[in-house]
Parts: sequence; C-alpha cells; structure tokens
Amino acid sequence: MHYMRHIQLFIKNHLMQLKRKWLSLPLLFMFPIIIVGLAAVIIITYFMPSEKETIQVGLVNLDENEQTELIVQLIEQSSQLGSFIAIHSLTENEAKIAVENNEISSYITFPDNFTRHLMQGQSVEIPITGNPNQQAESFLVNELIESVSRHIRASQANILAINSYAREFGMDDEERNDFVFEQFKEFLFYTVGRDRVLTEREITNLATSSPIQYFAVGSWFILISIWLLTIYNFFTKENPIRLRNRMRLYGVLEIQQTIAKMFVTMFITAIFAGLSLFALENVLVETIIPEDYLRITILTLLYSVIFLQCLAIIETLIQSHKLRLLVQSMFTILSVIISGAIIPVIYYPLWIQNLLPYLFSYEALSWIQDILLNNRLYADYIPLLLMNAALAFILISISVWKERVAI
Repeated sequence: MHYMRHIQLFIKNHLMQLKRKWLSLPLLFMFPIIIVGLAAVIIITYFMPSEKETIQVGLVNLDENEQTELIVQLIEQSSQLGSFIAIHSLTENEAKIAVENNEISSYITFPDNFTRHLMQGQSVEIPITGNPNQQAESFLVNELIESVSRHIRASQANILAINSYAREFGMDDEERNDFVFEQFKEFLFYTVGRDRVLTEREITNLATSSPIQYFAVGSWFILISIWLLTIYNFFTKENPIRLRNRMRLYGVLEIQQTIAKMFVTMFITAIFAGLSLFALENVLVETIIPEDYLRITILTLLYSVIFLQCLAIIETLIQSHKLRLLVQSMFTILSVIISGAIIPVIYYPLWIQNLLPYLFSYEALSWIQDILLNNRLYADYIPLLLMNAALAFILISISVWKERVAI
C-alpha cells in the first residue's frame, strides 16, 4: 500500500511541476515536429521517383535462332513490363559500353543454346549484368528476371511432359518443336505480366512506391521516440546524496520515482501522439478505421513502455547526468535507424535484416506500417509483450541490486 502511495505522490509532484512550466509544453510539442518535418521532406524528395524517368535495360541475345529472336522482339516491344521500364536489343559489346557510359541500368543476356537446353530439361539461367552506379534500378530488374526465371524453371517439367506425349502421338519433329515452343511463349508472357511480377515488389518497397505515406508514418514514429526521450528527461533531476539517503530511510525507492516518471511521460506523449495521428490521417490515402486506431494504440503503448524501460535502465546504471543523456540520445537514434523509419530495412544487409524481428523498434513500426499502409487487419502483440516482460525483470533486478549496494 505504501509502495503505491509513494508512486502516486511522485506522479502528483510531476504534474505540479508540469503545471508550473506549462509554457514549455508547446515547445516540446512543436520543436520535434519542425525538425523531423524538414528531415522528412529531404528524404521524401530523394526517394520520390520521377514519373518521366524510365529504367533503361539492355537485352543481349547470344542464342541467335528463330525462337529466341522472336522472344527478344516480343519482350522489347511488349508493354506488359510497364511504362517505367524500356528494353533495348543490343549486342554484348554495345551493352558493356552502355553500362560504362551509365546509359542503361543493366542488361539481360540470353546465353548460347538457351532454347535447346530449355527443351531438353537442362538447367537454364538468364544472367543479368547490373550498373554499379544505378544499384536500386539494377536490383529491381534483377527481381523481375529472377521471378521470370523461377517460373521458367518450374515450367520445364510441363514442357518436357508435353514434348514426351507429343512424341508418343507420332508428331513430326518440326511440328512438335513448334507446339512446345508455343506453350513456352504463352507461359513466359504470362509470368512477365505486371500483376504477376511487379506487384510483389511494389508492396514490399513502399519507400519508393508510396514515399510520402511511408515516411509520414516513419516521421510520426520518430516524433513519438523524441517526445518520450525529451519528456522523460524533462522530469529528471539530480537529487543530492543526503536527500536520497533521507528518502531511503522513509522507504522510498528509486524504482518508485522511475515508475512515476514513466507514467507521466507516457500520459503526455499519448496526448501528443494522438493529436499528430489525426494529422497523419490526412496524409494517408485511406481513412483509419476505429479498429486500426485500437491496434495502433496498443502497439504504440507497448513500444513506449519498452523504450522508457530502456531509458530507465540506462539511468540506473549511469550516474553522470551528461553521460547518461548522451547514451540515451545515442540509443534513441539507433532505435529509430534500426526500425526503418529513416532508411528502409530493404536496403540493409541480409544479416541485419535477419536480426530485425528480435528488435522492439522494428517490430512495432513494421506492424504499424502494415496496418496503415497495407490494410492489415490484425497485429501480433506477443513479441512486444515478451520484450516488455524481459525488460521489466531486468529493470527491477538492477534497481534492487543498486538499492542493496547503496545500503
């Protein structure tokens, strides 16, 4: 009972402190918005694709026969690849020179005996040579052709089965080859259709397909992190050793002060986050439904508790106020960067991407983005709940250990 009374007393003290300094609240609210807003405009301008700019791709045919010539001609003239990709038929030397001169993003190569290997069931590859100066465009072309290649390899069994049955029915070689090749062409152009190949890439890389919405959500997430850091430190003050010892004699623990400070910080941040979320809704394409508000509130609450517990652990371990503030600021910056709010996680190395599901900032932001941008109708709270429980145990253990050492 006394434990909760002490917490209530510190909460009341913080609210009175806030009442005395209420003129600083608008500054705490507006200053991060101005800074993050300016940074978001710069980042969105960088990621905003130009509607007039198309990705130039070369196509080199080393298997010069009637079948591959037809494929090359149809791919070059096809509009199913989208208006943002232009494919040009080139020789191998011309393609190399075009890459060196930065005229094309990459070039696709049909190797020797491509058709013969395809019909005989041998492994076929479509090599892609990228432009190191246009890595993002090269990666997109690589994803497109990799998808096509997977479908081609998967279709080989069907092509061989058709070829085998046609041979058993007594079709002559020329007619049988034409028939099998027609089946291959239909499957190829079915797989390079926009809805089958490009939609997956368009969804997973929202930073380039919907940069305004993506970075608006990321900016809102950054604002919450900054508000948590600044408001938490707003209520932090250094107590003299004699005052700490006297409070300890009355049974007051530092963990009680920390809990009260976390509670008031979350209360103020929740008000700021709610106001900014209504403004964010005007940026998004679709209206946020009430169920989504509930999911976002829970995710934000879980993230905020984890974030504040990390700040409290740093505060408990580091005595120096300046060093503590530096470490907490670095922790905030690292958490924001890892979450993908500034740099989309798709650009991180694969070994980092494999670790991201175990980090609370990425886990929270990814679910918020799925709900707001991908119309996800559910969220998995279990990882964040487990992280909350683990950090609560760590915080309590460190606080108890520190109290015993002080005694």
